[in-house]
Amino acid sequence: MFSSLGQTMESPNYTNLDPAMFFLLGIPGLEQFHLWLSLPVCCLGTATAVGNIVILVVVATEPALHKPVYLFLCMLSTIDLAASLSTVPKLLAILWCGAGHISAPACLAQMFFIHAFCMMESTVLLAMAFDRYVAICHPLHYATILTDTIITRIGVVAMVRGSLLMLPCPFLIGRLRFCQSHVIPHTYCEHMAVVKLACGDTRPNRVYGLTAALLVIGVDLFCIGISYACIAQAVLRISSREARSKAFGTCGSHVCVILISYTPALFSFFTHRFGHHVPLHIHILLANVYLLFPPALNPVVYGVKTKEIRERVVRVFQRGKGAGFKTSE
Repeated sequence: MFSSLGQTMESPNYTNLDPAMFFLLGIPGLEQFHLWLSLPVCCLGTATAVGNIVILVVVATEPALHKPVYLFLCMLSTIDLAASLSTVPKLLAILWCGAGHISAPACLAQMFFIHAFCMMESTVLLAMAFDRYVAICHPLHYATILTDTIITRIGVVAMVRGSLLMLPCPFLIGRLRFCQSHVIPHTYCEHMAVVKLACGDTRPNRVYGLTAALLVIGVDLFCIGISYACIAQAVLRISSREARSKAFGTCGSHVCVILISYTPALFSFFTHRFGHHVPLHIHILLANVYLLFPPALNPVVYGVKTKEIRERVVRVFQRGKGAGFKTSE
């Protein structure tokens, strides 16, 4: 099946394709491994769904966890679930049976949602850094600064920011003509992968895409860095070694999530634009790592490193077992 599919796709024009359709090629050069690659994708997709749903259920059902840090975690879990739904089903269809056909409107919608959700996640990670800054540097004012109203507004800002920054991209791509090829050498409708297929002037698309990425990644990482610099300065003033260790420990989960989220994102961003000698399949694998690993690992990190969540998860499952035994009796 894969060999015949690969032969069909060898022509870059793929002339039998409807002009209103695109074709997602998957991972060029690794077509023979698509079925094997679907196994980790399926595992990561399942882990994303299970882990983030558990986080949402545990926080929702435990009043003791109705605190800003856990409400931000719920925002992160919701965004991760939505981003996974935007990518994993189509990715598995491509890897399992080569079902790469996607209509132009669906491609633009997928592009919008994937990139918008990534921007929303970055905003929430920045908000979580601000939460840690207030908790450690201004603990007496924590409850008055991070009120329910402020948390709600931060959530709305994250949604609006991601949506507005991505909104021009589908329109900028809609003005382009795709006169050469409709075959996208990628597993999803990534912005630059689609732009590279167009004939004509694509500079506005390239400039806007780069500007939006820098505004999000650059600005958010800079602000997160400032937050943690202030945190480190405040913690190092504490005389007690135990208190210092405890203060730094409260930031451990968030730091791990930042590394998990931004490291593959930066690798993907820079190799896509400046790594001209990097093989295409490496570009695409990095882009998929960026989308698949953080949503699956974020709940694990918070579950392992956060005592409150760990205890509540155990309690929720114990309740479930107890209810099951009572029902069976």
